[in-house]
Amino acid sequence: MRREPVVDSPEEWPVTASRLSFHGKVWDIRTDDVVMPDGATAARDYQQHPGAVGVLAIDEERRVLLVRQYRHPVRHRLWELPAGLLDVPGENPLHAAQRELYEEAHTKAGEWRTLIDFYSSPGGSSEALRIFLARDLAEADGERFQAEHEELDLQVDRIDLDELVRLVLAGDLHNGALVSSVLAAKVALDSDVFGEAGRYGLRPAEAPWPARPFE
Repeated sequence: MRREPVVDSPEEWPVTASRLSFHGKVWDIRTDDVVMPDGATAARDYQQHPGAVGVLAIDEERRVLLVRQYRHPVRHRLWELPAGLLDVPGENPLHAAQRELYEEAHTKAGEWRTLIDFYSSPGGSSEALRIFLARDLAEADGERFQAEHEELDLQVDRIDLDELVRLVLAGDLHNGALVSSVLAAKVALDSDVFGEAGRYGLRPAEAPWPARPFE
């Protein structure tokens, strides 16, 4: 029995009507009437999201640069990767990631690769994320970015990658982008199945991203 390739494929079922249910500052809630395989129509609510990027920045001592900030929806202060929205249509995600690393940690990196792409919650949101692996870290040039709102209370630290894996598996860290990226980085950095040493078989930083096309 021949198996189809294990790869996600684009597909779009017919939509008979679409309406904006809620308009927010950053994202909207949209309701689509979708035609099911049996011909019936069902309403589907989802978050219409611009997408986001994050950076797993790791230094020569295998410490990952993290930020810790308050997240009101879950009433937690979470450890996270430097990250931000793709709120400029068509923006190059690498440039957005470099900006976020500068703004949140006043850090720059000399080497960038694409680590993982994923949908955060595809059953209810269109949010697509790209996480970069950044190496060769150094303090950024110029003045520090002037933070506001939750970022005024931002805490920045560097934590050993193996310790982060332990904390993820112990259930002590909960941010989805951090959890998936830490495990992916551990595999990529420690496995020899990814090709040339020092490159880990990871895609280039500007690899195509069909979920959020860019120039």
